Amino acid sequence: MGAVFRRETLAYFTSSIGYIFLAAFYGFSAFSFTSTSLRYNTTTMDAMFQQLMIVLIVLIPILTMRTMSEEKKNKTDQCLLTAPVGLGGIVVGKFLAAMLIYALGVAITVVYAVVVSAFAAPDWNVIVGNIVGLLLLGAAFIAVGIFCSSLTENQVVSAVISFIALIALYMLTTIGDVIPSDFIEDLMPDLGPVWRTVITEAVLAAVLAACFFLFGKRAGVLIVGFILMLVMGLFAAKGELVPEILSKLSFWERYNGFTYGLFDLSNALFFISAVAVFLFLTVRVLEKRRWA
Repeated sequence: MGAVFRRETLAYFTSSIGYIFLAAFYGFSAFSFTSTSLRYNTTTMDAMFQQLMIVLIVLIPILTMRTMSEEKKNKTDQCLLTAPVGLGGIVVGKFLAAMLIYALGVAITVVYAVVVSAFAAPDWNVIVGNIVGLLLLGAAFIAVGIFCSSLTENQVVSAVISFIALIALYMLTTIGDVIPSDFIEDLMPDLGPVWRTVITEAVLAAVLAACFFLFGKRAGVLIVGFILMLVMGLFAAKGELVPEILSKLSFWERYNGFTYGLFDLSNALFFISAVAVFLFLTVRVLEKRRWA
């Protein structure tokens, strides 16, 4: 893992990606800091940290787009997958290298806090909480980006997929409010929740079986199908809970509390769990490619 970490860290600075990411992050954060804290002569920096989440949705795909896709494109993944290092070590090494570059970007916020302290004493507990929240959010975003990069050998496609995924994770609360949670109940108004669920799952199981045999018995069809069955089953049984569940899974809702200095352990565990889940999925993608 250490060799992968050093190789990836060096690659960020031998190519232009590391410099582009840091320059863009420093530029956007400086503009946000100037237009919020300095403009209104306040020691609070929560507005800047809120705006930085939007910036990360754009910049993180740039940082992670090459992590896996470049290996596929250059065929170096074959050497990497047969090297005497576990798949988990490969993924974690790449993740830590991206996190190091990201942490170098986040470090500029400490400079902004020092600038603010020259005018008045800021609440350092709030600032530290903001920085911790930003690091946790970035770690989750990077894990998502690495997973998306493992799905394709085209870096541009990887960046686009990552951008769409991050936008979706950011807007889960809005999506939950927009989706009509009772549409299955409206289709079968005379049936109770049990029968609605049974009929919905039976129809989806039939469609899943047909797709499984038509598209070559691919594992991806099963995974997507079971996820769809789970989601639609929830809509059929307890549709009113869907907006609340999506709100709990929203990265924005989990991060927003940090910007006010509210350190909630459940939110921290949420981001750590998100990192673990997406890195695990990346390992599974590589394992499939190793044995393909």
